[in-house]
Amino acid sequence: MGSPDEARRTRSATRRREEREAMTTDDSPAPNHFEGVNDEGYWAQQAEGRLPQRRFQEEIDRGLTHGLEAAPTIVDRRISTFVRGELPHFAGETGTFLKSPFLEDVHDVGDAEVAFFGVPLDSGATYRPGTRFGPQGIRRATNLFGTYSYELGVDLREQLNMVDLGDVFTIPGNLEKSFDQISQAMAHVVQSGAMPIVLGGDHSIGFPTIRGLAPYLDGNVGIIHFDRHVDTQETDLDERMHTTPWFHATNIKNAPATNLVQVGIGGWQAPRPGVEVGRQRGTTVITVGDVERTGWEKVVETALEVAWKGAKAVYLSFDIDVFDAGFVPGTGWPEPGGLLPREGLNMVRAIAKEGLAGIEVVECSPPYDTSEQTALLSARVIMDSLASMVQAGKLGTKAAALDRRAWGP
Repeated sequence: MGSPDEARRTRSATRRREEREAMTTDDSPAPNHFEGVNDEGYWAQQAEGRLPQRRFQEEIDRGLTHGLEAAPTIVDRRISTFVRGELPHFAGETGTFLKSPFLEDVHDVGDAEVAFFGVPLDSGATYRPGTRFGPQGIRRATNLFGTYSYELGVDLREQLNMVDLGDVFTIPGNLEKSFDQISQAMAHVVQSGAMPIVLGGDHSIGFPTIRGLAPYLDGNVGIIHFDRHVDTQETDLDERMHTTPWFHATNIKNAPATNLVQVGIGGWQAPRPGVEVGRQRGTTVITVGDVERTGWEKVVETALEVAWKGAKAVYLSFDIDVFDAGFVPGTGWPEPGGLLPREGLNMVRAIAKEGLAGIEVVECSPPYDTSEQTALLSARVIMDSLASMVQAGKLGTKAAALDRRAWGP
């Protein structure tokens, strides 16, 4: 006689087989059903066809209604610009930045003064991937923080009308289609009058974000770029990767290279083709050594002077790897010898006080992030920038008009 466990397993298998047979509506033999071999496989294949798809279709409809139709280059028109359903699986959590209000219908974004959105992309990474989880990691890290800054005397919940739109629907296997989605998302937010705050994502997104922003500015845009790498070569590995955004962004008529300031550059990962482009186009490069010698205050003064010269707006692009690798292990291309967090945060506070058209923080890669410290610093760059703008009177004046959960005045 078999053991009691064997008897139970036999009874369970018999019961499952009987249940499957009871659900089968077609008793005729099928050429892909081999009795006793793939009973379960065949049954499951047929059972799927009997399941409803009403909720799935409702999800697609809701995504297209509230998440904006996809960029024209997207062939599958069930895809929306902003994630509002199951796909893609690496994005779309509705946990928000600093637990701020989630705005399901992106058509209402004009009711906010500041709008966060994530760009879960690492297809442009040439070394370590994982930044597709950056938006998720940064948002999760903000659970540690409150909305009040002791040093700055600002409470974002009380003083700033900000919302989180969720993530852009990126296409992992196609950078150019992802760029189109990102530009469309950026353009939608900027047209509405809200200030875009972008949670990256690898640094290839610098090009499509500027491409989405620039057409809606009445004049030139200056770019202040914190990074250990120049990111100005035309292509890398035959594509527009995270080492190339500023070559393409500064090809945009009102985003000239002469208004591009690059802070923190240095180390052993500055490709010479990119250095050559910067030399030819006249970008301003400030190394970590320059920061040490002249002090962060003078660097900020120079960066603002160059970025704002003849410009109507300035955009902040902050690659988290500008900090020394000991502080940011969770990044795609760590480089020792970078800025100290205290230096970097002091600089972004001072820069933000003059006003910004938008902010992106990129290259946070949670799979490599020890104790979430890279995500925490990424969040602080954003929070300190926003609080400084509130403190300086650049933000914090627009109250919500719609009947919704809202922060701010």
